[in-house]
Amino acid sequence: MDISAPKMAGDSQCYVRITGTLDDKFVEFDFSIEDPLMYVELVLPFDQFQVFCKRNKVKHLTAEQKAAVDYDRLKWRHGIPGKKENFENVTTENQSI
Repeated sequence: MDISAPKMAGDSQCYVRITGTLDDKFVEFDFSIEDPLMYVELVLPFDQFQVFCKRNKVKHLTAEQKAAVDYDRLKWRHGIPGKKENFENVTTENQSI
């Protein structure tokens, strides 16, 4: 990978969150530009991950940012926090019409 290649996001702040490894050869991570809540899941070999991070001048998410991302994931998976309606209730209500 050419380190002199242009950054993916210009001058925008980029973030990574390592989420795992595969076969001790690859890094699984979330990559975001400006907003840690909007990310893509990527996988790269360890050496290319280091180059990717250096080229994009990434910051690793803070504990507070990780908590915000985890909370947002829960909202999307289980509905809006504070609202008791879930998929089963919506399906049941629609069937009674």
